[in-house]
Amino acid sequence: MASNYTGLGVQLMTTGEKAGTWGTLTNTNWNIMEQISGGYVSIAITSTPTTLAVSDGAATDGNQVAHRIIEFTGSIGEATIVTIPLDVEQFYILKNSSSGAYTVTFKYVTGSGSSVQWSATDKGTKIVYATANDGTNPDIVDATSAFVTATSTTTLSNKTLTAPKFADGGFIADTTGAETLVFGEVSSPLNEVKITNAATGTAGPIIAAQGQTNVNLQLRPAGSGMITTGTAAAHSFISSNGAYNLVLETNEGTDAGTLTLTDGADGDIEFSTNGAGFVKFNDAAYNPEGTLADGATIAWDAQEKPVAKVTLGDNRILGLPTNPVAGAFISLLVIQDGTGSRLLTWNAAFEFPSDSPPTLTATGGLADLFVFRYHNGKWLQVGSTLALTVS
Repeated sequence: MASNYTGLGVQLMTTGEKAGTWGTLTNTNWNIMEQISGGYVSIAITSTPTTLAVSDGAATDGNQVAHRIIEFTGSIGEATIVTIPLDVEQFYILKNSSSGAYTVTFKYVTGSGSSVQWSATDKGTKIVYATANDGTNPDIVDATSAFVTATSTTTLSNKTLTAPKFADGGFIADTTGAETLVFGEVSSPLNEVKITNAATGTAGPIIAAQGQTNVNLQLRPAGSGMITTGTAAAHSFISSNGAYNLVLETNEGTDAGTLTLTDGADGDIEFSTNGAGFVKFNDAAYNPEGTLADGATIAWDAQEKPVAKVTLGDNRILGLPTNPVAGAFISLLVIQDGTGSRLLTWNAAFEFPSDSPPTLTATGGLADLFVFRYHNGKWLQVGSTLALTVS
């Protein structure tokens, strides 16, 4: 009785036959099994369809379907189909190395089951398994997505990336493939950016870490764009970290003016120009008018209310203004109440020409305006305007 063969060409010898040849035939079968488990064969696909050959009982490249790894080579000038016989069930590692911008499809020779296809530009490797099923709907299934390959699109969950490398212009994309974070490179890099998370409170910092010391961290908008913070529903804050001033400057500190917010409970806000520059206001700048509380002795915080008014309800004393600073200007609008003829005694720190304070307007409802400049412990009168109608 003649031997039978599997779909991959392994000889199934019948009991009692092949006398004296079992050793040789068994060795051939083992060689075929090696091809099935890990053998490689290169097949030129120059026409369509190309049917992979079966060579029963032969451990040669001619037994194409019995190889685990198959590489398609050759030049194709049309969409090409590669087929396998219906009695083959196997999983393959297939590489499309053909030249020509055409699709390559791997399928069973007949039947309406699924197939695997490379696009016109895809020259990659696929892992597939072939299951003949009932012979009517045999399937070739692409299992590549179950493995991470050089060209695969793979979702990684709970994986630790120790030292991934990105080519110049390489990027991390969103779920649609659009670029989210792009990486660039320079020759001889020294400094990197480090992003760290945080347990509570403020989110983790983005810092220029290691490399050189005292390294700038650059945030660059594109073209005439701006660096913006916050959201439409929340205020934006820029703050220094720890007990340090916040300084804004131009041109990385070269020939730059600065705006310094001094750290501390009573810190100054300081504008410093460069060279002969000026602090320029393109619109009006003003101090909101503050109201001093009427009382036997009127208190005046010159820092909190440099522009102030007070309505005298009786004869009063104007106390020593607090928080003075050399060069500061303050002004006070003194208003008579409806009764009028109220007197104001000035603290000795107020200096008037010839040490003679002007006499207040006595008419009820009228006001007198005084302006002073601070110098050497004295509030020097700059000027006054009397008998003003303010209502």
